[in-house]
Amino acid sequence: MSGRRTNDRRCGPSRVVLCAVVSLLVLAASTPAMTQTLPVEDATGSNVMPLPEPAKTGAVSVEQAIAQRRSIREFTDEQMTIKQLSQLLWAAQGITDEERFMRAAPSAGAKYPMEIFVVAGKVTWLGAGVYRYRPETHALVIVKEGDVREALHEEALSQEWIKEAPVSIVITGVYERTMEKYGERGVRYVHIEVGAVAENIYLQAESLGLGTTLVGAFSDQGVLDVLGVSGVAPLGIMPVGAPR
Repeated sequence: MSGRRTNDRRCGPSRVVLCAVVSLLVLAASTPAMTQTLPVEDATGSNVMPLPEPAKTGAVSVEQAIAQRRSIREFTDEQMTIKQLSQLLWAAQGITDEERFMRAAPSAGAKYPMEIFVVAGKVTWLGAGVYRYRPETHALVIVKEGDVREALHEEALSQEWIKEAPVSIVITGVYERTMEKYGERGVRYVHIEVGAVAENIYLQAESLGLGTTLVGAFSDQGVLDVLGVSGVAPLGIMPVGAPR
């Protein structure tokens, strides 16, 4: 009781501000440090790398790509070329109508909630790191330097193909962009759009002689920590590489 009375006197009305500050400092000291993240709107950066111009024609027909497409989970150590990565990202969310800025995958109300990130490990002319794809300029913006494929694979239930692939394309979404027009129904539309983006990547990978699979089992917060961003929902991971 005496101790409580002493505390009451120390934190009385005249010293309430000081006590609040002390309490916050104690709480901060006892709370584990959180991984710092960057809001996706701020992940624009000044370190921008333009990508090679994507091809609009290819040697493999759409029919062939559909017939041959399979989910691939084993990859060689072969590096991906920057040209191949450019083509994959264009297929995922690249601009296909320069006047109206329409993209390669359909989007309800043209709200375009998708944000595409690249976890690169072995790509020609591209250092290992996390990159955000910028469709309007067909370029990559570096978010984080260093090879984080191991960390990403750990957050995806240790699925080996994520660690072994030279690149993983992480599909994320901002639900609010679609929901501001369609309300709760917009959540469904975002999920539909993920399927369209993923199939484009599947077919483009097949036409390039690459393989991929769509991974949906992972820790949402863990993936965000690896990417180093916030304000998006991770919706799929697609490791891509030369099939073994």
